[in-house]
Amino acid sequence: MNYIETTKEEKGKKIKLFYEDYGEGQPVILIHGWPLSHKMWEYQVEKIVDAGFRCITYDRRGFGASDKPWEGYNYDALASDLNDVINTLDLSNVTIVGFSMGGGEVARYIGDYGTKKLSKAALISAVPPFMLKTENNPDGLDKDVFEGFKKKIRKDRAGFLKGFGDNFYNYDKNKDRISDAQKHLDWSIACSASAKATIDCVDAFGLTDFREDLKKFDVPTLVVHGDADEVVPMNISGRKSKELIENATFKVIEGAPHGLIVTHKDQLNDILLQFLKK
Repeated sequence: MNYIETTKEEKGKKIKLFYEDYGEGQPVILIHGWPLSHKMWEYQVEKIVDAGFRCITYDRRGFGASDKPWEGYNYDALASDLNDVINTLDLSNVTIVGFSMGGGEVARYIGDYGTKKLSKAALISAVPPFMLKTENNPDGLDKDVFEGFKKKIRKDRAGFLKGFGDNFYNYDKNKDRISDAQKHLDWSIACSASAKATIDCVDAFGLTDFREDLKKFDVPTLVVHGDADEVVPMNISGRKSKELIENATFKVIEGAPHGLIVTHKDQLNDILLQFLKK
C-alpha cells in the first residue's frame, strides 16, 4: 500500500495518507467528498488514465485507509496535506479536482500556497464559497443545519449515513441510475471513517468561508454542479463560485443530484475530460 507522510504533526506524530497513483502524463489529483474516500472516484479514474493522464487519488486524514488522528480537521491542515501530496510526489503542472468537501481543499490550497505548481482547478458539487448563513451571506444555510448533522451522527451514525446516502443521490428520483448495492457500498465506506473526523468535518465544510481564497484563483477553473443538488444547493455554491473566480467555466448538469459522479457519470466525465484536454 502507498502512503505519504504529512509535514503537519498532530500530538507529535506525522499523519500517513493513503494514495493510489495510476497512468502517465500530466498529473490530475482527485480529492474526495465527505464522508467517503478515494473509492468514490471509481468511474472517473479509468477515463482519466485512458485519456493519457496520470491520476492520483488519496484519502483525507480520518477517512478511508489514511491515519485517523483525534484532531486536525480544519481546512488549513487539510490544504497542508494536499501540499504534502504534491511535494512528496514531486508534481508540477497539476490539475486539482475537488468534489463537495474536497472543493474546500482546492480553494484553501490556492489561498495558502498559490498556483505555481498548478495547471488547472475544478470544483464539482463543491462547498465553496461559503455554506453558512451570515449577515453578509444571507443565502447560506442556517447553522442549525450543521448542528443537526452532528447531533444525528452522535446519536446513530450508521443510521444517519444511510439517510444521507438517499439525499446524496436523490434516490427516489434516480432509481434507474443507481443501485441499492452502490448505496450500500458508499454506506460501508462512510462507516469505516473515524467518527470524530466525520463530526469535525461538518464544521469544516459548513462553517469555513472560502470567498477570499476563490479570489486568488488565476488558473483555468471548471465549476460543475447539478441543478437538483439537495445537499450543497447550486445557487449558494457553484453559481456563486463562478462569480468569484475570474474566467471560470460553469457547467450545469440538469436534473443531477449531489452524487452526480455516479448518477450522471457519463455527462460529468465528458465535461471533465474536455476541460483537462483543453
